[in-house]
Amino acid sequence: MKTLVIDRFEGTYAICEDKDQKFFAIEVSELPQGAHEGDVLDVNDTEGTININAEATEQRRSKAKKLQDKLFK
Repeated sequence: MKTLVIDRFEGTYAICEDKDQKFFAIEVSELPQGAHEGDVLDVNDTEGTININAEATEQRRSKAKKLQDKLFK
């Protein structure tokens, strides 16, 4: 299983980044409904599934929020 983060959307593609800072283009139609920039995706190549990892996404957003609060206060 591979873990990716949605970096941005470009046309019909979601540009995703892995832990090694490699980028992948995934067609938006292949993403789970409701996927947004910053969402963590679990990609299972064997089963051909892509799921949003809500727990990991929330952890990343919380960490970013704490950093923003620290920098701007």
